[in-house]
Amino acid sequence: MLTLNLLKERKEYVLERLQVKNFKQLELVDQVLELDAKRRQTQQEFDATQAEMNRISKQIGQLIKEGKNEEAQQARQQTAQLKEGLKILSDKLAGLEKELESVLVLLPNLPHPSVPAGTSADDNVVVRTGGSMPQLPENALPHWDLAKKYQIIDFELGVKLTGAGFPVYLGKGSKLQRALINFFLDEAQKAGYTEVMPPLMVNEDSGFGTGQLPDKEGQMYHVTADNYYLIPTAEVPVTNIYRDVILEADELPIKNTAYTPCFRREAGSYGKDVRGLNRLHQFDKVEIVQIQHPDRSYEALDEMVAYVESLVQKLELPYRIVKLCGGDMSFSSALTYDFEVYAAAQQKWLEVSSVSNFETFQANRMKLRFRDPADKKTRLAHTLNGSALALPRIVAALLENNQTPQGIKIPNVLVPYCGFEYIK
Repeated sequence: MLTLNLLKERKEYVLERLQVKNFKQLELVDQVLELDAKRRQTQQEFDATQAEMNRISKQIGQLIKEGKNEEAQQARQQTAQLKEGLKILSDKLAGLEKELESVLVLLPNLPHPSVPAGTSADDNVVVRTGGSMPQLPENALPHWDLAKKYQIIDFELGVKLTGAGFPVYLGKGSKLQRALINFFLDEAQKAGYTEVMPPLMVNEDSGFGTGQLPDKEGQMYHVTADNYYLIPTAEVPVTNIYRDVILEADELPIKNTAYTPCFRREAGSYGKDVRGLNRLHQFDKVEIVQIQHPDRSYEALDEMVAYVESLVQKLELPYRIVKLCGGDMSFSSALTYDFEVYAAAQQKWLEVSSVSNFETFQANRMKLRFRDPADKKTRLAHTLNGSALALPRIVAALLENNQTPQGIKIPNVLVPYCGFEYIK
């Protein structure tokens, strides 16, 4: 959530950055400022009325002591009237504060000055590429056919049990999944991240804290009887560990990692882009999250990007890193880098990670602060997160790129985790 001070002090800058993010409801900025002005005016009236009531209340005792009972009675009547006025002003103030927040939360985070303008993924900027493109035989198969040939993933069985987008992993397919999860967790721990095992459902406050609510409620599975939401990413519960927390500056940075299944409705997805593992409703992912000092968050973002890059390099996958344009960024992000790997049989780039800095946007919603040792005042922390990595499209690329006459070759780094070199 954007801070009121930012909107009041740098309105034109806010409007300019929102346009870079392709945000159309710019009138909400003026609406916020008007509501804030009304709120501040009402607060001043409330404070003045309270002060007047306190002043008269102090006089009553003195009037009684002086025997001026009639004047004391008039003063009591006056305080009673002021008390009624305070109740009216208090209700008005509460209503304005509620209305103000309801509009303020509709404004997305401002994109970082380095974010390019653009309206869609076509306007994203490739930062760098790496890895070698595989040379596949003419009869190379896409991963959904390989999965059936080697009996490692059953998509039809998933449809029977639940529906489309819920595959069943079998045999060495299951073992490959576990190998990737353990590899990613081990690498994260080597990089200084502490593993967390969070709940897979969160409440509304957690969804609001990281910006999924009220922006993406249509994309989350809602357990209506208990008003819980299945997590779309471990970012939600792990970041919310620090909701309503004041940290000491020397506790920063906090670095956590978590493996969880993730659940996304993916409403409106259809066609060839959802074939096989390309787009699922349930999938496994290892996430990394950092709570950072504002002065060091962009240095931390670069470190996280380099870390995710090291993972795809170790998996020997061709990849590219893309800086998202304003129109392709998430509601909460200030700067996002996407990682894409190349699936050779499909001849397609598949997104496998987003690494983002949210600056103070999530922290403001969560009231996540740290105490500055210089003046002992509290400041909003910066939050960052990244997929490290999401499994389905990694598996798709591994299967397609590593198919050989001997079977599907397992990358060297995964062999100790799998216990086999080929899926035959």
